Amino acid sequence: MTTQTAPPPPAAAGPAARRLAEAVLLGPARRTALLTALCFAVTCAIGLQGWTSVSLGGFDLGIFDQGVRGYAHFGLPVSTLKSFHHEFPPGFSLLGDHFSPVLALLAPLYWIWDDPRSLIIGQALLFAAGVPLVRRIAGHAFAAAEPRTARRAADLAGLVHALGWPLLVAARVGFHEVAFAVPLTLLMLERGLARRYGTVVLAALLLCCTKEDLGLMVGAYGLVLLLRTRRTGDRAGRLTGLGLLLGGPVASAVAITWLIPAMGGEPGYYWNYGSLGADGGDALRNLLHDPFLLVQAAFDQPLKPLLLLWLFGTTLLLPLRSATVLCALPLLAERILSSNPNHWSIARHYDSLLWPVLLTAAIEVLGRLSAVGRPERSVRRARRLGLGAAGIALLAAVPMGLLPLAVPSSWAPKTSEAALVRAAALIPDGAFVEADNQIAPRLTARTDVVLVDGTPRGREYVLTRGDKRSFPFKTDKEQAERIRLLLAHGYRQVWAEDGVVLLHREGDEPIPGEHVPGPDSEPVQDEVPSDVGHNLFRG
Repeated sequence: MTTQTAPPPPAAAGPAARRLAEAVLLGPARRTALLTALCFAVTCAIGLQGWTSVSLGGFDLGIFDQGVRGYAHFGLPVSTLKSFHHEFPPGFSLLGDHFSPVLALLAPLYWIWDDPRSLIIGQALLFAAGVPLVRRIAGHAFAAAEPRTARRAADLAGLVHALGWPLLVAARVGFHEVAFAVPLTLLMLERGLARRYGTVVLAALLLCCTKEDLGLMVGAYGLVLLLRTRRTGDRAGRLTGLGLLLGGPVASAVAITWLIPAMGGEPGYYWNYGSLGADGGDALRNLLHDPFLLVQAAFDQPLKPLLLLWLFGTTLLLPLRSATVLCALPLLAERILSSNPNHWSIARHYDSLLWPVLLTAAIEVLGRLSAVGRPERSVRRARRLGLGAAGIALLAAVPMGLLPLAVPSSWAPKTSEAALVRAAALIPDGAFVEADNQIAPRLTARTDVVLVDGTPRGREYVLTRGDKRSFPFKTDKEQAERIRLLLAHGYRQVWAEDGVVLLHREGDEPIPGEHVPGPDSEPVQDEVPSDVGHNLFRG
């Protein structure tokens, strides 16, 4: 018996055609590697573009840089950028902000390169780790389909994940702990499909250590397992499902009620649901008395239904036909019921949490429709739906991350940001600094830096600007007023260019309003600017 192989492309076709043909003929392992490398390269490039253009701020890249550097030095993840700005008392660590001990796993990157860009690289690696998992999920879902259909589905699923717009958006806005949630959620879902429940539990535990609210998603997946194993002999699946259903919410409650306060945080600091009640218990009582409050809170702003329409419309409603979509409900409810406008757009990192669930649910539905023995009409419909959903996802990725990579000007800082970089170079190592949000990540590795905000901190150097609004100021006039205040009370201007000024404190003259958080400090939250929450595609 002879084995037929595809003939090489004609020489006249040129190198490009030969490379394309070679890619088509690659085995599954090589295609997995290629798509994994593509995901890493694109998300890493987007993150590094944000760095070179000085568009990644101290909130949040600088915060995580300080925190992970603390782990790298075998200490707690302390961030002066976070603690000073939000007035947390001394002893506060990032574990008191969000319970994310999984961040310690990134510490070895800082032993190699002590730089905020290590986090950009680490996040890209975590996103890319999802590619082989998505391909394996497609393998499970299309196990009953024709082999050729299953291979194509795995390739397309891997590509859609690699260039998924939620991952590109998350890379564009900097690093967040939720980067771990992407591969861990996919691992939990994939191992569940493979009935390898030991790894399911391990992934669930790590998810609970990624962010305190992810225990709710873990609990929802426990319900999914119970629904899928209720009429089978899969006793291990039922026990695992019951354990996750009970254990996930308990883990969230323990983290919010005890672990976060133990690290200097407050249990209700991120309670953004005042329309439901003053706290969780009050909200539950109000909802039991008047369930319609839930509907009112979910649709009291135009952006909330638009968010749902975008998430499910761009996936052609496919996830709604899989029980796996239940895992997304707690995360969606957090955003839809929230009174914080930052939660309503797709211009932040929140959708990267949903992406593994929505993609897996869509793949499961398509695999079910493509099974051998299904009517040919069903298979053709699945093919059209799959190609349509993939096309929409890839099309959305172009303006949300791919196109800017090809624009040279997107890699360069604007005039004001370039001036911030030049001014930062004049600050000596080890100095105590108040810095503009956009330049703070450039100073975290070599200075003790806090954010220039509404309260003077009396530090040795102040690097700010007076003609362009920076977080957390509401107007550039407030920043200009701060400069005048400091110049009138012991500071001297040592450098100024393009609206950026570098001030140095010359004496001990007290500054009106100067304050440093102490043991009795009460944490505060930022006021959201009035222009946030009006556009689905802008933060």
